[in-house]
Amino acid sequence: MSETWDLDNVRNIGISAHIDSGKTTLTERILFYTGRIHAIHDVRGKDGVGAKMDSMELEKERGITIQSAATNVQWKDIDINIIDTPGHVDFTIEVERALRVLDGAVLVLCGVSGVQSQSITVDRQMKRYNVPRIAFINKLDRQGANPFRVADMLRDKLSHNTVMMQVPIGLEEHLEGAVDLITMKAWYYKGENGEDIQIVDCPADMLEDCQKWRQELIAKAADFDDIVGEKFLMEETPTEAELVAAIRKGTLSMNLTPVFCGSAYKNKGVQALLDAVKAYLPCPLDVVNEGLDLDDEEKKFVLPSDASKPLVALAFKLEEGRYGQLTYMRIYQGTLKKGAFIYNMSNKKKIKVPRVVRMHSDDMQDTDEAKAGDIVALFGVDCSSGDTFTDGTVNVAMTSMFVPEAVISLAVEPKEKAKAANFSKALQKFKREDPTFRVHRDEESNETIISGMGELHLEVYIERMAREFDVEVKSGAPQVAYRETIGQSAEYDYTHKKQTGGSGQFARTVGTMEMLEIKDGEKDSLYEFNNKVVGGRIPKEYIPACDKGFKEAMTKGTLIGAPVVGIKMTLVDGSYHDVDSSEMAFRICAIAAFKQAYERAKPTALEPIMKLEVSAPEEFQGSVMGQVNQRRGMITGTTTVEAFVTVNAEVPLSEMFGYSGDLRSATQGKGEFTMEFSKYSPCPRGIQENLVKEYQKQRAEDAKK
Repeated sequence: MSETWDLDNVRNIGISAHIDSGKTTLTERILFYTGRIHAIHDVRGKDGVGAKMDSMELEKERGITIQSAATNVQWKDIDINIIDTPGHVDFTIEVERALRVLDGAVLVLCGVSGVQSQSITVDRQMKRYNVPRIAFINKLDRQGANPFRVADMLRDKLSHNTVMMQVPIGLEEHLEGAVDLITMKAWYYKGENGEDIQIVDCPADMLEDCQKWRQELIAKAADFDDIVGEKFLMEETPTEAELVAAIRKGTLSMNLTPVFCGSAYKNKGVQALLDAVKAYLPCPLDVVNEGLDLDDEEKKFVLPSDASKPLVALAFKLEEGRYGQLTYMRIYQGTLKKGAFIYNMSNKKKIKVPRVVRMHSDDMQDTDEAKAGDIVALFGVDCSSGDTFTDGTVNVAMTSMFVPEAVISLAVEPKEKAKAANFSKALQKFKREDPTFRVHRDEESNETIISGMGELHLEVYIERMAREFDVEVKSGAPQVAYRETIGQSAEYDYTHKKQTGGSGQFARTVGTMEMLEIKDGEKDSLYEFNNKVVGGRIPKEYIPACDKGFKEAMTKGTLIGAPVVGIKMTLVDGSYHDVDSSEMAFRICAIAAFKQAYERAKPTALEPIMKLEVSAPEEFQGSVMGQVNQRRGMITGTTTVEAFVTVNAEVPLSEMFGYSGDLRSATQGKGEFTMEFSKYSPCPRGIQENLVKEYQKQRAEDAKK
């Protein structure tokens, strides 16, 4: 790290993309060109070493990234903190976490496939956290690569205002480099690893084409800068510095996406991309970071990236290392020193900072202090993911992260009873480091249930238990996270009376139960409480108990025993007794009133519907679509690019178990798919009847026990 701490020369960036677009390969090349590693290893490397950033054994074997890894590199005069994020949708929380603390991002796209389902998800997440990005179209050495088509897809599918910054010299096996449209110079990447760059004039046969693209670049830059705009209207040529400044403005405002191209695998275009990170992505001073003032009803306020102000830092990722828990932290304000005391704002505990390190995947270098804008890791700090730390002089929290609901559950138990302690240790650890991994004990069946974002998500954790904790796990059949809701409004009028020795219990609640529209994946559309009691018919202090009772009743519906969603409870009237009424009486009354109304409101079962994207060679289109239809899928669109067909569909999760094997056999192993949760939809009548029968059978068995 450079001696003088200059925030202008710091970049906190993430590299995000669809699975298999070449993110980890790109990061590997960046490490090589910045002198961090001295030999290049490939993700599915034949040399058995594997990519540096995939430090987990499992990642090396599967050739996918599971956990985001952090590293720090120097390029020319800038310090870059890079977080390599997973592309697989099951690990979406890793991407959310990384984006929460980043200032800018590189969106990597495959030069052949272009914008894929996960690119869309990642883009949506970047928009949620206002992360400016530049695009890198990778794999231009592959057959069928076309960067201009991919730039059009960015525009059409993701509504990016794209601007080509380079034009490739040759494509597929003829790819040699690219012409930089700002300087109109051609960059050729020579040498064994593309480290020798020759910068020469634009080839004569490409000149006309490149001038046309440059004209478009100037026209787009003109929208963001008055000087360039004026020169464009006067038909004068802006200087290179003016163009760079204008494009930077457009990128930082998220209204422009500069597009770069190359092939990380063939070592072409990476150095120019690093220059672009410096030129166009924000430094910590360009970004507005907001905290929540805990002394003022969580009011938002701006945190300046100032090293002299009180410390505010966010723990955004936990990892169990060889030396205990490693906590990744982004420092938003102030300075973090080794040996200093910091306070965890979630539980107000005071902690001494034992050791501060800079991460390089799974290697680390000790450092004495870290300042605003930096990303470091700490050892020996007990906390959860998403906790805010301060020096104790301010009462602040950083905004909370969006955590999606789990859609799939498995009953798990250790094969050997003697390993039970390790088993629970593993579950606790995974729960702390991944908010989307949930664990609970089912009281009725006495089983341990784990829930997550998909089959692969839970598979990976079961595998990690065996490797990291030496616990072989038995798992039951996957359980789908069904929900229940109502089909019509209903009224309730319930009196709770209990008269036994001593003081009795009395409460009466009257009101209505109505349907709430469930918006896709939104938590706040699941339940609403409306108090319309007037004239003190129910004393104010008992109203929260009614709300609590309704919420409690929603944890388990009476139709299939699933959580109830999309309900608005209105409390209109009631009565109480001076002696016998209590909070508990009103809570019990509310639970019973809820059940009374629920029975009358035509309860229906809801199932999770997944957004599925399958791509396979064109000749298998019929069998792919046939399989989707067989699984009650609804096809929403198909596109064909370069003899490859992509089928988009919405399919119930319950029908998707074992799909990967079926797809492989139907497409001779050439098909691949991704899926993510889309929404909840009512179950077909036959399926609902089966679910009800199963639930009743289960209840009868439990009653016998």
